[in-house]
Amino acid sequence: MALSLPTVTLNNSLLRQTTDMARDYLPSASPVLAALDRRMPVPLKQLMVEAPLNRIFAEAIAEGEFDEFEGRRIRLEASGGLPGTTLGFWAGRLRVIDGPGEATIRGSLTAFKTLAERHQDPDQLFFQRQLVIEGDTELGLGLKNLLDSLEWDISIWQMLSI
Repeated sequence: MALSLPTVTLNNSLLRQTTDMARDYLPSASPVLAALDRRMPVPLKQLMVEAPLNRIFAEAIAEGEFDEFEGRRIRLEASGGLPGTTLGFWAGRLRVIDGPGEATIRGSLTAFKTLAERHQDPDQLFFQRQLVIEGDTELGLGLKNLLDSLEWDISIWQMLSI
């Protein structure tokens, strides 16, 4: 005789309320993330970031959409001393590299999440100064425009499960 357990399903509203409450009442993960980032070797970052990014943008890479970024470096940094990552494009692949970028896009984790999930127009995030481009602004704007023109849809949960 098998014992069946009750199934629990969460609707999106309950899940959203739970994550909102956790964000409001739990301490920030920023110090922990920053400490981990400083101690994490670049090869480990490469394993964690490169494969998902190259899968997400595989079609655009195959179609040559990233070719104008060949050999260029751009850094993505979360404000407040949070971890940052420098990305480059070499030999048909997006790559995580150690060192500074020619351009830096800086913003809050929330702004980057909003950008990745396409919940808001990227131009609005820049005009509202939620995201800022420093250094080679032409490179930063070129990447922003490319990402805005591509058809891709990803939630933060999908990116973590890839």
